Amino acid sequence: MKGGDVSSISPLVSFVLGAAMATVCVLFFMSASPTRRLADISAFSSGNATNDLRLASSDNAVADGNGEVTAPAPAPVEAPSPWGDLEEVLRRAATKDRTVIMTQINAAWTRPGSLLDLFFESFRTGEGGVARLLDHLVIVTMDPAAYQGCQAVHRHCYFLRTSNGVDYRSEKMFMSKDYLEMMWGRNRFQQTVLELGYNFLFTDVDVMWFRDPFRHISMAADIAISSDVYMGDPYSLRNFPNGGFLFVRSSAKTIDFYRAWQQGRWRFFGKHEQDVFNLIKHDMAAKLDLAIQFLDTTYISGFCQLSKDLNKICTLHANCCVGLGAKLHDLRGVLDVWRNYTAGTTEERRAGKFQWKLPGICIH
Repeated sequence: MKGGDVSSISPLVSFVLGAAMATVCVLFFMSASPTRRLADISAFSSGNATNDLRLASSDNAVADGNGEVTAPAPAPVEAPSPWGDLEEVLRRAATKDRTVIMTQINAAWTRPGSLLDLFFESFRTGEGGVARLLDHLVIVTMDPAAYQGCQAVHRHCYFLRTSNGVDYRSEKMFMSKDYLEMMWGRNRFQQTVLELGYNFLFTDVDVMWFRDPFRHISMAADIAISSDVYMGDPYSLRNFPNGGFLFVRSSAKTIDFYRAWQQGRWRFFGKHEQDVFNLIKHDMAAKLDLAIQFLDTTYISGFCQLSKDLNKICTLHANCCVGLGAKLHDLRGVLDVWRNYTAGTTEERRAGKFQWKLPGICIH
């Protein structure tokens, strides 16, 4: 060959030999220990993950006395309240100063045309915006049927579960064993509401609300209670109380009074809570420096001592009246007169043209 031909082939040979050498090196490196390299990669990855987990858990871990790291104790689980959703119901219904209105019913009083219907109608036909007070009314129900009936017509319902074996669905005759259980259970429930920090105005469901009664409750009173017989002095303990319309401010004094009231159940066994109130009022008012206001029957009235001035009356209670049928009869007559009164002219009302239908079965 000529010298020029050799020089033209040399670059091609150099390129081929270089490529072959590179290929051999790559194959040698990959064949050295493929499993070891995969294991090293796996160990690196899992090691980092383990370290991350250790770092993440170290914030919550707790070292014991030997330096060992233990898992944190689980958060304590609060026991359910024996009163169920009572606090939530009270919170929703309460005014800004933690006051609620309460009534208590069973199934017999929730049937169509029964006392609960009349109770609501009195608010709806009342004056001075009394209907707005329904926003703060808690209806305490004594049986499942009453609870379902309440939920159908009202926002704030509470089912008071009891374990005394009494069937509360039917009417309880005055002073029967079941009646006394119901009344003393109501009294204990009122104490619980005070202990939860709420003031309350308790009203029987056979009280008709025509005007706002709060304006007649003194700010100085620890307890304000309606009167079967009112003697003229609101702070005289000679007045005869009626627990069917009762305002109590939550305080250490009133809670202590309720404890004494509950103890009086056994001191004066067989008496209902209203009689026991009457028996302990002198001693406890002095001992606790308790201001008890007895409400004037001109405004907070009842069948026992009837106010006949429709221009002043705020509430009317079917007290001194035994039996659901008798109460319904007379209260329907009361609402008839009230509707006529509210439809009358100002001159007719001022002239006293409208009067209760007397006598009724109880009202007189």
